[in-house]
Formats: sequence, C-alpha cells, structure tokens
Amino acid sequence: MYNAQKPTRDELPSSAQLFRSTILALVAALVILVTIVMPAEYNIDPTGIGRIIGLAEMGEIKTELAREAEQDRLRSEAEDQQSGVIDGLLGLFVSSAQAQEAWKDDFSFTLAPGEGIEWKLVMEEGATAEFSWSTDAGRVNFDLHGDSGGQNITYEKGRGTTGETGALTAAFTGNHGWFWRNRDSSDITVRVQLRGDYSALKQTY
Repeated sequence: MYNAQKPTRDELPSSAQLFRSTILALVAALVILVTIVMPAEYNIDPTGIGRIIGLAEMGEIKTELAREAEQDRLRSEAEDQQSGVIDGLLGLFVSSAQAQEAWKDDFSFTLAPGEGIEWKLVMEEGATAEFSWSTDAGRVNFDLHGDSGGQNITYEKGRGTTGETGALTAAFTGNHGWFWRNRDSSDITVRVQLRGDYSALKQTY
C-alpha cells in the first residue's frame, strides 16, 4: 500500500497565513454581498456597482413584485372581510324578508261551474289575519263574513272577482272567512294564502 508522506512543518501554512486567508475570504464575501447580492435581491446598492452592471434593475423588479404581491394580499383580505360583512347583512335581510313573507297556510282548490266552497278561520275578537287569494283564470263571487253563537257579520262581498289581498280583523270571537262560488262556464282554481292570529283553519262548506 502506498503511504503518502506527511507534510513537514515548513510546508504547512502558518497561523498568520490562515488568519490572512480567513480575512480575505470574509472581505470577498462582503464585497459579493454589497456589490451583487444586495442590489440583485433587495435593490440596495451602496456602491453603485450593482446599477452599473445591471443588477440593481433586477433588484428593483423583485422589490416591486414583492410590494405588489403584498398589496394584492392585503386587498384580497380586505375584500374577503368586506364580502363576509355584506353576505352577513344580506343574509339577515333575506332571512327577515323571508320570515315576513312566509305564509302560515298556502293551499288551492278547484271549483266546477256553479260550485261553491267555504273556508273559515277560528279567531279571537280583535285578532288580525292577513290574506291573499287569486284565481288562475276566470272570475268568482265571494262573501267575506263571520259567525258565532247567533252573531253574524259581513265584511265584504264581490262579484266577478279574480283575487283579493288585505287583512281581516275579527269583530268577535268565532269563525271568520270566505265563501267562493264559480259563476263562470269552466273550472277555476283558487289559491289562498293566510297568516296571522288564528288558531285553526277549516272547510265548513
């Protein structure tokens, strides 16, 4: 086996030479940092060399891109927060609107020519119910009235009507509602929507 000869003491670098080499390496690294890395990466050019050799322009581009990316990030976060607030408010408005528009009862029935039908709400005196009814085609006669224990009241009558919307306030405790009759020559479907202060809905005729 070949054995390499160990270097003699004279061949080894001295402490002064090692120190000098270390200092030179540090100086070279510092020069590279100041003249190349800082201009190219951070747009910092204290010596002006980076601009001369074109590295400062590269640093400007990188710095501008980083700044734009940060602005985009902040803008996106602000838009997300704003969108969340708007969605929340819209949700509240929509929920409130839906709750206000919701009908307690929503039903339909079809009347043949000459046929009549009566639906009543069971209500306490002073209670109010909102209503909306309409026909799909043709006209009907109607009588909006109330009765209970010998008491009777007529609120409204109509002939040849296609629909009504309003509020019914009970004059006394009892049954209050509509009688519809089809006076047309063909079948008519009536849709009725109700909400408000009544305890029951029933067909009485």
